[in-house]
Amino acid sequence: MGWHAKGLIGVTEPRRISALTLAERVAQERGELTGESVGVSVRFIEKVSPITRIKEHLKDSNPLLTQYHVIMIDEAHERNTLTDSLMGLLKKIMTKREDLRVIIASATIDAELFRDFFNKKRKKSDRDTAVILSVEGRLHPVDVFYLREPCADYVQATVDTCLKIHRKEPRGDILAFLTGQEEVLRAVNLLKEHQDTADMDDIQVLPMYGTLPNSDQLKVFFAPPRGVRKIVIATNIAETSITIPGIVYVIDCGFVKLRWFTPESRMDSLVVVPVSRAAAEQRAGRAGRVRSGKVYRLYRDEDFKELPENTPPEMRRTNLCSTILHLKALGIDNVLRFDFPSPPPAKNLHAALETLYALGALDDDGNLTRPVGYSLAEMPIDPMMGKMLYVASEMGCTEEILTIIAMLQVQSVFSKPVSGQGQIKARVAKRDFEVAEGDLITLLNVFSAFVEEGRTKDFCGRHYVIYRNLKRAYEIRCQLESHVRNKIGLPMISCQGNVETLCRCIVAGFFPNAAYLHHSGEYRSVRGNTELHLHPQSTLYTLQPPKWVVFCELMHTTKLFMKEITVIKDEWLLELAPHYYHKTTVRDSDD
Repeated sequence: MGWHAKGLIGVTEPRRISALTLAERVAQERGELTGESVGVSVRFIEKVSPITRIKEHLKDSNPLLTQYHVIMIDEAHERNTLTDSLMGLLKKIMTKREDLRVIIASATIDAELFRDFFNKKRKKSDRDTAVILSVEGRLHPVDVFYLREPCADYVQATVDTCLKIHRKEPRGDILAFLTGQEEVLRAVNLLKEHQDTADMDDIQVLPMYGTLPNSDQLKVFFAPPRGVRKIVIATNIAETSITIPGIVYVIDCGFVKLRWFTPESRMDSLVVVPVSRAAAEQRAGRAGRVRSGKVYRLYRDEDFKELPENTPPEMRRTNLCSTILHLKALGIDNVLRFDFPSPPPAKNLHAALETLYALGALDDDGNLTRPVGYSLAEMPIDPMMGKMLYVASEMGCTEEILTIIAMLQVQSVFSKPVSGQGQIKARVAKRDFEVAEGDLITLLNVFSAFVEEGRTKDFCGRHYVIYRNLKRAYEIRCQLESHVRNKIGLPMISCQGNVETLCRCIVAGFFPNAAYLHHSGEYRSVRGNTELHLHPQSTLYTLQPPKWVVFCELMHTTKLFMKEITVIKDEWLLELAPHYYHKTTVRDSDD
């Protein structure tokens, strides 16, 4: 159609790995290397040149995106906050630029919703400005199987099903869906243990999750050796964003891990919930790409019929601090009247505005502050972490806080052996790093020791820590340091092991997430008085419970667990956040 002749083509992808692999694929089709006419720009990685005409992941400081003539939003059905925000911005831009072409693409999508959102038609006689174009995909027949009775442990059932498929079914690779990194690694370890015990050299077991290093993520795309069956254990990253070649069998655990925000307590927690029917169909579609496939759903047929039709958009269920911060930085002053495809609850918007105001990112009029607000908007991390890093430059501990933030990006770095003897050795090894101040200082100790020992696999093996996660944390730290040095101008200073300074700095960023030990023996959040519990994997779990803590994240399973916890003093809350806490708010733990 020649649309590209007038400007760049921008393509947005919801995940790093899908942006990188798609850019590489399109460049390969054009007989080029990524970074020539086909470029890619994701967090901390940019491969573009003056001749770039197609760019994965939109990034432009021009508010009207005048460099772009065609913008394609891929995997729109995932409905994450960035995608929905971008659609709202594009609708606003299109009122000023009639020449801009926007394509919304997805395999399963509520097409009418997006057509009506972009359609500027006011009367029946007016011409439609948005249309639906359907393209039939090539999908081979897929047989779907269900359980007769519910399973007690879907991770173990996933492992058992993989082994049964390998023993009884013809050649073809297996893709199994689980909810998160910990479950993925547990299933991978169980399969590898069985592989070693049974001396099976005809399977290749690979993990796939968002925080896996790019080099390890790419392994799932390579064909296994001849006569070997590839088994990929993945989170929902493999649901739509990527297509793994060779998959014939799919195992669906029936659950997904989602972030869910509670505006009353100002808390964003990770919740494991049943998948939607649309997501289950997306997972099943992975099996019919190369030939007829089979899908094994680890739940009953009647349970499938009870599932919700679609997953709620992320905009309606998560903390909106980052979203509002980015919209403000783009010049959207009145975010309450911003046109989203699915408007977020007013309570969520109000809670996010209050938190950003408490962090010092917004002033009394709701505008971004200088320099704090604009600095936080420039940082590719959560605003609370951003405030912690900003304050670190004033407190003189930027080096250590950078390390802590990098370690928080990769989830767990501690190995979890399957055997009982291995678990005991891993627990003993972890004690070498643990400190009474909590999990974040423990993570700092692990990273520091890893770097001092030359970042070797031998060190990780001896101390039962995960090399790939520490390697990824090191890469993120280097990229983040370069970003804050060059774009924000923060100085790199070390506090030389002053732990109290570090804990105070952590409080400066995470003060909204404070909790105290109630006389009942459980923790309560200071704001909202929500009952909380120490996570069993926390450094503090086996110690005398501290009276006051702050946490980075909540996880809801059987209870509401605090993760990544730091021990604090209650007077620090009054000193570092007097605008947020006062004498009547800070509770005495003996009340």
